[in-house]
Amino acid sequence: MSEALFIGSPIYRGSIYAPKHPLSIQRVPAVIDLCRAMWWLPDRLYRTSPRAKPAALTGFHSAAYVAALQAAEAAQDVSAEVRERHGLGTLSNPVFPEMYRRPATAVGGGLLAAELVAQGGAVYNPGGGQHHAMADRAAGFCFLNEPVMTIRRLLQMGVSRVAYVDIDAHHGDGVEAAFVGSEVVRVVSVHEARRWPFTGLLGDDAGGAAFNLPVARGFNDTEFQYVLEEMILPVVADFRPEAVYLQCGADALAEDPLAHLALSNNAHRLAVRALRGLSPRLIVSGGGGYNPWSVARCWAGVWAELSGQAVPERLPAGAEAVLRGLTWHGRAMPNESLLTGILDHPRQGRISPELRADVASLRARLGHGV
Repeated sequence: MSEALFIGSPIYRGSIYAPKHPLSIQRVPAVIDLCRAMWWLPDRLYRTSPRAKPAALTGFHSAAYVAALQAAEAAQDVSAEVRERHGLGTLSNPVFPEMYRRPATAVGGGLLAAELVAQGGAVYNPGGGQHHAMADRAAGFCFLNEPVMTIRRLLQMGVSRVAYVDIDAHHGDGVEAAFVGSEVVRVVSVHEARRWPFTGLLGDDAGGAAFNLPVARGFNDTEFQYVLEEMILPVVADFRPEAVYLQCGADALAEDPLAHLALSNNAHRLAVRALRGLSPRLIVSGGGGYNPWSVARCWAGVWAELSGQAVPERLPAGAEAVLRGLTWHGRAMPNESLLTGILDHPRQGRISPELRADVASLRARLGHGV
């Protein structure tokens, strides 16, 4: 497969968790519309995501949990017992009309992505990346763990080693928990320190399978590039993966309301560019991201990087109209820079001594320091 492929689905259009939930915004539809308005997404590169069947989901999730999720969608209600046991019907993971079909479609997209990269190539599934869901429980806006099931499918297909890289502002606790002690999956996570789910400490290695780097508030582009070059790339290259999965959550951007990091969307494009050369197979997903304008621009820029598109300084009128048509809980439109272009201005700064020391400690696990 020579050209990168994009996976989407109509189920994301209009689907929201709840009117005031952080995922009340349109994300995947905005990315699709923006990419099409830029003429970056011809039909030959687009694939419609199937919905994963329950039998595929129970390869990781418990049968009782999958059944409870289906029943909650059908009834549009859950009992107190189900809420307590499975985390359904909470403020974070509420009951809503597509609460089973939407995440099952995201998983279906991940499973399709694994099939599409069987012989090599790159696939983008922006609806995926739900990294908090546990085998028997919903958590952190995640009902089903798409990255885990996609990685499991790659392994079932005969891929010998998979590197999972997560640049979401929140630690991917569900993915790490699924691969504790694994010798065939290496988990690399860069996330905000002292932020929910409060896991992924520097010393947490998941039985040797994980490299966790919690970073301080204000984490900037200069620091990200340093971490990418001095930690992420060496750790991934040392593993010699046959596939790389990049979780490209957009909540590490400065405009996001649920984190306090300060990246520009150039960091995400840089990660895609750098990781693509480390494996014959690359799957890129979405993840967190709760500002509709910054998410749409970031993830569209990721697709431009994957598909080899030049990004103009000023958007054409149709693409600008897509951004101006987005809404966010009745908030006012953002400044013009988020409406007229895709790429952020770089957000550079100093590299803290603490970050250098933490990177050195992780590199030391490879046996050759910094």
